[in-house]
Amino acid sequence: MRQETKIKPSSSRTSRLQRLTSHLLPPMASEKDAALAAVPTDSPTIFDKIINKEIPAKVVYEDEKVLAFRDIAPQAPTHIVIIPKVKDGLTGLSKAEERHCEILGHLLYSAKRVAEQEGLEDGFRIVINDGPKGCQSVYHLHIHLLGGRQMNWPPG
Repeated sequence: MRQETKIKPSSSRTSRLQRLTSHLLPPMASEKDAALAAVPTDSPTIFDKIINKEIPAKVVYEDEKVLAFRDIAPQAPTHIVIIPKVKDGLTGLSKAEERHCEILGHLLYSAKRVAEQEGLEDGFRIVINDGPKGCQSVYHLHIHLLGGRQMNWPPG
């Protein structure tokens, strides 16, 4: 994803990111490289590990169906990842079936609630990356909620 404004992560955040992802993928030059190297699998993803509390996350919202937490490599002042707690074959939006309509709607409604909670009344952006060319690097459907700055169009 192209950045309009670069937000430099703190060294502790960078080292935490490296520790958390070091066992998942070899070091990558970019998010694009990570997406191109990612392979859909039935193995637990980093998000499954966050849901199971095996990896810490700064949770900002949780209900019976979804979990929302701060992204460890934020692309905006507010960058929250919202995931379904049960993957149910929903590794990406392109894998959605009619049976997934309820959770897809709930994810979007949850994004609206989190945006309100975060004070994003002036607007926000929702992003769903799908597949390698969509820059998806974790094959567990997730929504990025971005806000706290002016977004541009086209996104990049």
